[in-house]
Amino acid sequence: MSRWIAVLFLVLAAIPCAAALPVYGYEVVHVFPHDRGAFTEGLFYRDGFLYESTGLEGRSSVRKVKLETGEVVQSTQLSPALFGEGIVDWGNELIGLTWRNHVGFVADFTSFALLRQFSYEGEGWALTHNDAEIFMSDGTAALRVLDPATLAEKRRISVTAEGQPVDQLNELEWVKGEIFANIWQSDRIARIDPKTGHVTGWIDLTGLLASQGAITGHPDVLNGIAYDAARQRLFVTGKLWPWLFEIRLKRRPLNP
Repeated sequence: MSRWIAVLFLVLAAIPCAAALPVYGYEVVHVFPHDRGAFTEGLFYRDGFLYESTGLEGRSSVRKVKLETGEVVQSTQLSPALFGEGIVDWGNELIGLTWRNHVGFVADFTSFALLRQFSYEGEGWALTHNDAEIFMSDGTAALRVLDPATLAEKRRISVTAEGQPVDQLNELEWVKGEIFANIWQSDRIARIDPKTGHVTGWIDLTGLLASQGAITGHPDVLNGIAYDAARQRLFVTGKLWPWLFEIRLKRRPLNP
C-alpha cells in the first residue's frame, strides 16, 4: 500500500498547479470632469467624444460628451417609463438597452433620432462590439452574442474564472481582442477571452475615486469603460462620479 501511495504522490507532484490569475493595478494618467448627476450605464469613445447612457426611470438619457470638459454637447431623453442601460455604436447607428423593459432601441448615430425598437428576453445591462459581432451582458455569468444586422441572439459565452462562473457582468468594452467587464458592486474589472469565456486577469481599481481627495455627495459603484484604440487610452468612471479617469494598467507581482 505504501508503494502505491508513493506512486500517487509522484503523479500528483508531476501535475502542474494552475497559476493564479494575474491582477492589474493602475496608474492615473489624467483626470477629467464627469457629470456627477449621470447614473452611468454605458460608455464608449468615438471620434474625439465620449458617448454615455444614463439610467434610472425618468432620468435615462443618451448623450455626447466632450472628454476634456465633461460638457454634454448633445443629448436625448428616453421615455420616463424606461430605465436606460448600455449603448454601443454600429456604423451609422447607436444601439441601446433598457433594464427590465425587454426592449432595446436603434437610433441614428448623428442625430439620436429613434429608428426602430427590438425586443429580448431577460434583463439588458451592457453592450460592446468587435468588427463582426455585438456582445451583450444581462447580469448573469453569460454574455450574449448578437447579430449586428438583426440584433437576434446567435449564441452565448459562459464566463468563468478558474472554473467558477462569474456573474454580475455589467458595462463592457472591447479592448485589444478582449472584453473588459465591470463586475457590479465591486471595484474589479474582468478581462475576458471572448473565444473561451475564461477570465484571463482582474483589474483592481480599489481607491480610484478616493485618489482625488475627500468624496462628497453620494457616488455609486464603479461602472463605465471606454477605450480610444487609436491612442490606446483606457477610460473608466462610475455612477454619479464627479470624475472620469484615464488609467494605465500595471501588473502586480504574484505573491512568492
